[in-house]
Amino acid sequence: MTDDQAAGQPVARAADQAADQAFEDPTGASLWRPLHLLTADIDASIAQVYADAAIEGVKPTWVMELLRLHLHGPMTITELAESVGRTHSALSQKVAAMRTAGLVRTTPGPDARTKRVTLTAKSRRLAPRLAAEWRATEAALAELETEIPYPISKAVADVEQALARKSFRDRITERLREDPAWRGE
Repeated sequence: MTDDQAAGQPVARAADQAADQAFEDPTGASLWRPLHLLTADIDASIAQVYADAAIEGVKPTWVMELLRLHLHGPMTITELAESVGRTHSALSQKVAAMRTAGLVRTTPGPDARTKRVTLTAKSRRLAPRLAAEWRATEAALAELETEIPYPISKAVADVEQALARKSFRDRITERLREDPAWRGE
């Protein structure tokens, strides 16, 4: 290493430290974090209901898919994804986790590229209880909405309408065009 390189290192490190100090942590405040924490808390409450009832191996986020399979019979991953409004990729991962938990099994579908998902005997036995929990959860949410000045379902509908007028992606990219850090300046 030359003397010039050695001499430049502290200057470079000092510049990096100054840049790091000027960088403000954007994660310190979040409008969406309370919503994520709320949904996580609700899911944890439902999971506790399952634990209290000795229902093992079922995650609250799997119940819609399990109930759809119970009501409509075996489906391909694509059909199941479409029925719950998720991507094939997301459902494929979820089905793999449910298979590991012993709740579903997969068999080859109508062609070599598809898998058919069916409930196991365990899931078929649990389905009536899971449907009861779903109804109780919806009733609890409806009750909760009467206790707050602006129902969450109304807020969601209003957000969806606003996003139909201008997508979230467009809203983000507009702001990024104005941000020198995004442009690499």
